[in-house]
Amino acid sequence: MVESVRPLAAVLVSAIAVVLIVASHRRPNVREGWSVVAALSKFAIVASMLPGVLDGTVYEWSLSGSLGVEFLHGIDFVLRADPLGMLFALLASFLWIFTSFYATGYMRGLDEHAQTRFFAAFAASLSTAIGIAFAGNLVTIFVFYELLSLVTYPLVAHNEDSEARIAGRKYLAYTFFGGGVFLLAGTVLVYWLTQPYLAQDAAPLAFEAGGMSALAEAAAADPAYAQAAFFLLIAGFGVKAAVMPLHSWLADAMVAPTPVSGLLHAVAVVKSGAFGVARVILEVYGVDLIRDLPLDVPAIGEVGLNVPIAILATFTLTAASIIAMRKDHLKRRLAFSTTAQLSYIVLGLSLLNPYAILGALFHIPAHAFAKLTLFFCAGAIHVETHTDYISEMAGIGKRMPLTMSAFTIGAAGMAGMPLIAGFVSKFYMLIGAGNMAAGGAWGYWIFAASLLVSGVLNIAYFWPVVYTAFFESEDRHDAKPLLEFPIGGERQSYAAEAGADDEHVAADGGSEPEPEHGSDRGPDAETVPELDPDGDETDESDEIEDDEEYEYAVDKYPSDHTVPDDGPRETVTGEHVGRVDHHGDRDDHHTGGPPIGGWQRTSPLSESTWLMLMPIVVIAIGAVVLGVVPGWAVFLDLAASVVETVTGVTVP
Repeated sequence: MVESVRPLAAVLVSAIAVVLIVASHRRPNVREGWSVVAALSKFAIVASMLPGVLDGTVYEWSLSGSLGVEFLHGIDFVLRADPLGMLFALLASFLWIFTSFYATGYMRGLDEHAQTRFFAAFAASLSTAIGIAFAGNLVTIFVFYELLSLVTYPLVAHNEDSEARIAGRKYLAYTFFGGGVFLLAGTVLVYWLTQPYLAQDAAPLAFEAGGMSALAEAAAADPAYAQAAFFLLIAGFGVKAAVMPLHSWLADAMVAPTPVSGLLHAVAVVKSGAFGVARVILEVYGVDLIRDLPLDVPAIGEVGLNVPIAILATFTLTAASIIAMRKDHLKRRLAFSTTAQLSYIVLGLSLLNPYAILGALFHIPAHAFAKLTLFFCAGAIHVETHTDYISEMAGIGKRMPLTMSAFTIGAAGMAGMPLIAGFVSKFYMLIGAGNMAAGGAWGYWIFAASLLVSGVLNIAYFWPVVYTAFFESEDRHDAKPLLEFPIGGERQSYAAEAGADDEHVAADGGSEPEPEHGSDRGPDAETVPELDPDGDETDESDEIEDDEEYEYAVDKYPSDHTVPDDGPRETVTGEHVGRVDHHGDRDDHHTGGPPIGGWQRTSPLSESTWLMLMPIVVIAIGAVVLGVVPGWAVFLDLAASVVETVTGVTVP
């Protein structure tokens, strides 16, 4: 172990950037420049410790060791860069670089309000995320865990409308009050249990590879309390990991700007929950203690502490995938996909097999690259076309070919297709579940089967998005979502309206017939519905569920840099009608879906600004690299190092 200030510097660099961002509020270029400089500096500091960590060195900074100040009575405030922390910190700091560019393009493209507050809160969020990664004990991680909820609240509630405020309050209720209470209770219980068994020079509540030795002794004397502390800690971290039934805050938080949904809700916030579960299983309790501390279940017998967690994760990844199939709002579908994918990590960790643990840890970066690509694409579609619903995206691949190609790569990664990052992580988890089942634990075949079934469900809810973008045309397309319910999507397909014997039922994504006057879907589509004085449809179908209707900032601060300067024109969709002047200003709701005449075909490099396209391309390439040459990816080496340290097994 080496004493070093670098773990502290990695935390503080973005905290200092907060002050600089606020001070530069009158100079937007300088303000965003500080975000990029802070991101590059943070990544450089974290990366400087990587060679040493891979060689077995642990870098540590403590409050008492540096300043001689005791944080709490007998408990130190410790930041420590070890392989598990480095895995999370390296990922978050690297992705923040490209998210900084993307956020600049997104916020400027929509002429968003309160941009200084946004970038300041964004920087503060990364500071607390790195604090979680480098926390050296349960108290330190609790402090940063709670701070992360507080500093991300302004991002979730950024739009300042009723939906955003409701989502923000729900986010705090779940993550700050709910998750925080569970985590604090578990931490206090572990402290109470381990205090009598601590060695003379041992640090209370400090993480130990393979589990706390004092906790193992305490569990032998008080198994019931040790079991209770385990489930409290898992519940506390499980809130941010969106494990059912503690998941509903995540989908509602999608009302936040897409850069927030991307990095904070695909990387920093939700990954902090999954990362915390990894700390508890691998470095608080340890694999051996969890196996040796079984639950006595009536009519079943003794089962390990890991089994209820594995069952809950299996249920979550299956149920969330089915729910995602019902969502027509693209970001809502991605949100439930995130809920499912996080449970892959929890499931892999709870299987307690070295290969499954390796797959779970590698799925942290694999999911981050693929899901960040998907969110970036959803944000680009929103900025450029004001389209948020899958049912309005037929043929959009012509308008945004590069964006939708990147979306296809991210979707393939989420489904676990070969040559994309998600395949590698899920392959290792499948091997781990199979090894456990072959070793005599026959019930583990259920977990192996759930991984396969979930992969099919991922294809089921992602393929319609890709298909409707590239292989359907604006005037002829099927209903969305895949499962037709009153919640979300068209109530029936255009094929159903035309009749089974209509020769135009099949959509081929080719040239579209010229639409009739007053129609944006072709000759068989219904005419534009009657509007009320506010420009909304008067039909009752406009009264949709609250989980499908969101008022984005674009409704108040519309984008104008992509509308051609060719005089007034009217854009009409199945849900919104608005007049666009030569500046592109919309006087009603944002106009999603194709304009009259269909999507205009554009070249890949002109479909959006470079500030948004560059991050999309780089992160999508990263997802491919992690899948094609995982051995070159340092994340796999870090995950393998963690597995070898906590289990004693060397995995290839």
